[in-house]
Amino acid sequence: MATQMFEGRGHAAVYQKYRFAPGKELQQTILSYLQEKKAIPAELAVDVGCGSGQGTRFLGEHFKKVVGTDISEAQIQEARDTPCMPNISYLVCPAEELPFQDASVDVLTSFTAAHWFDFEKFMREAERVVKPGGCVAISTYTADMSLRYGDCSEKLTKIFRECWDMILKYSHNRLKYVLQDYKEIFEALPFPDKKRITDIYDQIPMTVEGVVGYMESASPYQTFLKNDPKAATSLLQETEKRMLETMGVSSRETPVEFWVRHVCVLGCK
Repeated sequence: MATQMFEGRGHAAVYQKYRFAPGKELQQTILSYLQEKKAIPAELAVDVGCGSGQGTRFLGEHFKKVVGTDISEAQIQEARDTPCMPNISYLVCPAEELPFQDASVDVLTSFTAAHWFDFEKFMREAERVVKPGGCVAISTYTADMSLRYGDCSEKLTKIFRECWDMILKYSHNRLKYVLQDYKEIFEALPFPDKKRITDIYDQIPMTVEGVVGYMESASPYQTFLKNDPKAATSLLQETEKRMLETMGVSSRETPVEFWVRHVCVLGCK
């Protein structure tokens, strides 16, 4: 069974507010592969572990029908409450039990979620629901992140990483699959035609508030918050203060460049 995180309404709301959509480079990597494999235009795309729908909404621009699925009712409610295109819908279900007929899905995606799934069962479902000639795109952003702002980029990144390292002490064991660049997920994919790309870099438009909010939305931070609310809250407050002082600004709405490295596993059945 999948590991269940991000369940509460409070966490889901933070997730919806601060999690970012797939960056342009990641989008282009996926779309180029689907075009190469003649998987688009297509009827049905399914986004598994969709959370509050950031990746699902990107797919809505390219497919006739898009269905986002997630095990968390709170996340699906956030997704449904967010305006989106009329061709997008959402379902609550486990990644390992998808309510789609055999060979009915043109493209199956998962953005920053597959490390929570039971790989073996999920891959069996992918094999079952994806049409012959259909594709999968399974991606995640990694812990390889940096901040850029004027001539203090190095100091800013150091402050961010010090905070991030503290938060990662509360990581669930399954985050090891992200740290391994989805190698095991790639190996588990049963499609003969597959590849793994580990060097996709995206600049995500962010503000100081957005960067701190992203850290707040992370599952290890939420674990930290439950274990020691005072220390967890203080860490983010102090980090934001240090970032603003380093940048020489007072507004948490100040834009920064937030760079992330994505990993993407692509396969064609």
